[in-house]
Amino acid sequence: MNPYDTTPPTPRPWWKTTPALLGLLALVALLSAVSLGLGFLVMIAAMVAVWVLPAWRWYAKLGATFGAFFLMLISAGMSGQLDDGEPDKSVATAQDTDDKGRETTPPATESPAQKLPDYTGKTLDEAEKGARAAGFTPGRHDASAEGRLIAVRSAWTVCFQKPDTTTKSVAFAAVRTGEPCPWHDGGPLLWPTMPDVVGDTYNTAVRELEQAGIDLDSITLDDVYLDIDAPTAEEAVEEGDEWRVCFQRPAENDEVTTTTTVHLDLGQWTDVDLVQECPSRKNTTYKIPANDPDYDGGGTNDSNNPIGGGSTGGDSSSSGDGSGSGSGSVGTVHPGSFCSSPGATGVTKAGTAMVCGPGSDGRNRWRSS
Repeated sequence: MNPYDTTPPTPRPWWKTTPALLGLLALVALLSAVSLGLGFLVMIAAMVAVWVLPAWRWYAKLGATFGAFFLMLISAGMSGQLDDGEPDKSVATAQDTDDKGRETTPPATESPAQKLPDYTGKTLDEAEKGARAAGFTPGRHDASAEGRLIAVRSAWTVCFQKPDTTTKSVAFAAVRTGEPCPWHDGGPLLWPTMPDVVGDTYNTAVRELEQAGIDLDSITLDDVYLDIDAPTAEEAVEEGDEWRVCFQRPAENDEVTTTTTVHLDLGQWTDVDLVQECPSRKNTTYKIPANDPDYDGGGTNDSNNPIGGGSTGGDSSSSGDGSGSGSGSVGTVHPGSFCSSPGATGVTKAGTAMVCGPGSDGRNRWRSS
């Protein structure tokens, strides 16, 4: 280094100079008079700048820190930022003066904000938002006797509400959406009970379940025969007087909750069928005896059904199960169900021609001819 170098040092940036930092501290005081929060943020920025940018000694930086803090408090105090707030105007306006200048207090009346709407049947989330908008502090608890914790308010429905206009608070008692409300706050849930629909037609059973308050979407249909598939809900409605309830779950008088599935096991017959009763157990008999792979084709079966399962469309000159010549007709059959005589013919309820022949498993089944 040349000791005789007279090149002037590089000047410091203006924002690192002492005047710039002093101006930043003055800005703290100015902004604190307008907004305490904004002044506090600027003070933090000023403190960072004081300790990082200038080449001040540590005691000068410490003094600038305390000075900026007290400057912020003084400015905020002078502008009223540190006050608790404006006087309660409701108290001042509640008083008036008579003609002689004496203060009088008008009679207490309920303000519109104290009238809380009825949120019974609304979601708990909606009820609490409305209560806050009306100036009430909401509380919540389980309306049932189970004392469950309420976590997701939008999944609960208000059953009861108890407002207190003195403390401007309201207590909401709610149950999970889809649950029935109890008779009173803290009582048991009033779940519907299962009626006895065994022996009823499908149409009658549906009406009884609906009258009992049971959700029809919870119903599952099944068949009771080995050769007849369960109808869909649409098919059961169309032929509701032909399908009978043979078995039900839950049993009579059992509670039906939101997690309960109602099972109806259906049998089918009309006035022309000789057998018009349910089997003793589910999935133990065939509606059409000829569909039984063990059926021997002799005379009548043990249910006194004629050979062919009560068919009214068979040829009386041939055997009803298609034995012998293999060209007999057994009347109405179900696609894919078992049959005993290869070559026998039948029709579905829709009128599609079917023939008895070996299926993929080697056993005789009804298939399209």
